[in-house]
Amino acid sequence: FRATHGLSLLGIHRGEDTLSHVETPDHAATRLTHVPLLAGDTLVVHTKWESLTRLSRNRDYVIVTSEYPREEVRPQKVSWALVFFVLAIAMILLTDIRLSLCLLTGASGMIVSRVLSIDEAYEAVSWNTVFLLASLIPLGVAVQATGTAAWIAQQVLILLEGWPIWGLQVGVAIMATIFTLVMSNVGATVLLVPLAVSIAVAAGGNPAIFALTVAISTSNSFLIPTHQVNALIMGPGGYRVVDFVRCGAGMTLLFLVVSMVVMNLLF
Repeated sequence: FRATHGLSLLGIHRGEDTLSHVETPDHAATRLTHVPLLAGDTLVVHTKWESLTRLSRNRDYVIVTSEYPREEVRPQKVSWALVFFVLAIAMILLTDIRLSLCLLTGASGMIVSRVLSIDEAYEAVSWNTVFLLASLIPLGVAVQATGTAAWIAQQVLILLEGWPIWGLQVGVAIMATIFTLVMSNVGATVLLVPLAVSIAVAAGGNPAIFALTVAISTSNSFLIPTHQVNALIMGPGGYRVVDFVRCGAGMTLLFLVVSMVVMNLLF
């Protein structure tokens, strides 16, 4: 039993009886190695957490103890993990290789050096996040390619006609914030900067401030989990869309107020 599962048997609860090596007033000492195990026996064992985690995958056993660290600790792999982590960061900072390829190199090295098994790496992927981003990217492309985004922007410009310069700037910031929720922040910036500059020139404002307003406001992505960072923490944190709306609404408003005030004070 010890050689197969890494467990030292200390006692067996069988029905109303308790079998153990220790003699008590109620029970005689029992040589547990001579007792055949039966279905329904509850075993008291001494073992490492890693062995207990491995045993939990065996369908012949049910682990009664629930509060224990289930992740297998591999201190002997720390050096390999550090090497590939530093390698990935160095590739990001010192080369022109795309960020995704740099991180994929680090992750592949973790698997090759057996810091993680391929099954553990597969289970660590948040597939909800993958499909969320995979659906969001073509949605943003479609909104931009069909002219829908440009049409919406033009309609907003018509509604903002005649507003004071500060009101136009706030309107541009709100529009950029809404656009970045349904398309990439880069796409929203590329689309809205020329429109913002045109608004500024027509209203007699500073085009640089309006362009900067768009650039900053397209990072105001707290309201719903469509931004990559929000999507990545949604699964591990167990958050729902309503959680982001509840917390992100205040953050979005605060972001708008602070960015508008600071930009107008500085420029």
